[in-house]
Amino acid sequence: MTVTAHPVPLTPPAAIFLARHGLSDAELKPLPADASPRSYCRLPGQGQLLMEDRTDPVGYAAFIRLARHLRRLGLSAPRVFGSDPAVGLALIEDFGTNTYGRLLARGHDEQALYELAVDTLVHLHSHADAADVSVPAYDRDLLLEEVSRFSHWFVPELAPRMDIADFDASFRAIWIDALKPIEAAPGTLVLRDFHVDNLMLLEDRPGVAACGLLDFQDGVTGAGEYDLASLLQDARRDLAPGLEQKMLDRYLDAAPSSCGTRDVILHRYHLMAAQRHTRLMGQFIRLKNRDNKPGYLKFMPRVAAQMQAALDAAGLTDISGFLDASLPGWRDAGKRLATLS
Repeated sequence: MTVTAHPVPLTPPAAIFLARHGLSDAELKPLPADASPRSYCRLPGQGQLLMEDRTDPVGYAAFIRLARHLRRLGLSAPRVFGSDPAVGLALIEDFGTNTYGRLLARGHDEQALYELAVDTLVHLHSHADAADVSVPAYDRDLLLEEVSRFSHWFVPELAPRMDIADFDASFRAIWIDALKPIEAAPGTLVLRDFHVDNLMLLEDRPGVAACGLLDFQDGVTGAGEYDLASLLQDARRDLAPGLEQKMLDRYLDAAPSSCGTRDVILHRYHLMAAQRHTRLMGQFIRLKNRDNKPGYLKFMPRVAAQMQAALDAAGLTDISGFLDASLPGWRDAGKRLATLS
């Protein structure tokens, strides 16, 4: 079988996979890499992307499974045209280039984009079948494992002589108590990375289908407020003044009654925001030290400020006090780390 030369060097499995789908002559253009192990190539004129992920078969399978599930819920995840899990390849729908991030950089109406994203979350959290899919539970063990990334990656960067095991044991003990309200939260599908780089505007689709969803393979079932916090307290950008509160009010006005009262939802929102920011403080160091991806360090000053604000809003004074006593200057460390990006 002869496959026409491509601008992107093809592995034999990729060449065979494309030929099997009648795309031997297709041009391939690589897309910029992100923090994940997956890679994507655009097939111009075909409306498709070649997705390759040979290192994470679990994540690959979850992407295919969740893409189909989200489409069944009436949301816009990429259609899967073909897949071969044995080699980690898939042909998926190409949503184009209108990510929220690019649109915002070009001056698109910020409030309109965020309203669409919030409405998408309301649709997801209101759907009776949202959690009817095989994904891990976002339970206490997983939440604590993420909190421990702060201990194992951020703390050594700031305090190399710290007894990490001792610090982590104490840190997790405080978080165990803090996370109790999450155990009573109604379970829904949580996409985990619901932010401007993973959302796209599909202007030819009606309603919430106009919000294209990307990078949801780490989805879990748990408290939906996590995705709301991911959207409205984004590590990558500051929202316009007052916009976070407007979007919170929009969500609260439409959230299903099963989620509880406004105060209960808001408390979970701030609690999940604090947990997420804590994870990211460690995650971004891990990306630099383990994966040689220092670019995310530029977000550290914002995340440190967001973490402290969320801890305050959630009333997590025990955690703030422990950090102040154990890691003096932890908030300001982000500024120094940002210079390493």
